[in-house]
Amino acid sequence: MIVTKRAYEPASDSDGYRVLIDRLWPRGVSKARARLDAWEKDIAPSPALRKWYGHDPDKWHEFQVRYAAELRTASAKKVLDSLVRRAKRGRVTLVYASRAGDLSDAAVLKRILNRRIIKISQAPKHPRRKRRIASGK
Repeated sequence: MIVTKRAYEPASDSDGYRVLIDRLWPRGVSKARARLDAWEKDIAPSPALRKWYGHDPDKWHEFQVRYAAELRTASAKKVLDSLVRRAKRGRVTLVYASRAGDLSDAAVLKRILNRRIIKISQAPKHPRRKRRIASGK
């Protein structure tokens, strides 16, 4: 299960695996208070994308497209795969700093991760292998 939570909200035991998904550390939050299990900068929006977007609602659609493209790198895919595996076993909390969570990288990541989980769960467990037919030569 994937959930999102602001870095400024108190951490809870029910959060499960807590991962900071921002490139910058949340201002005024100590490491002890954050209670993070990981800080995954490889899945954070690039500085150029973050600055371009600036949480402008008019740019939301294009931000989602550009951010999804950034998440196609090998390093990002590795982190996403790891988070999907964890989410299949328990709760993963994507921790972010933005005030507008529904218009942030956290919302995009949650949607992408949930789609990946659904895709994996719908895949056949044991795909049938094609039998080779021996030629009579």
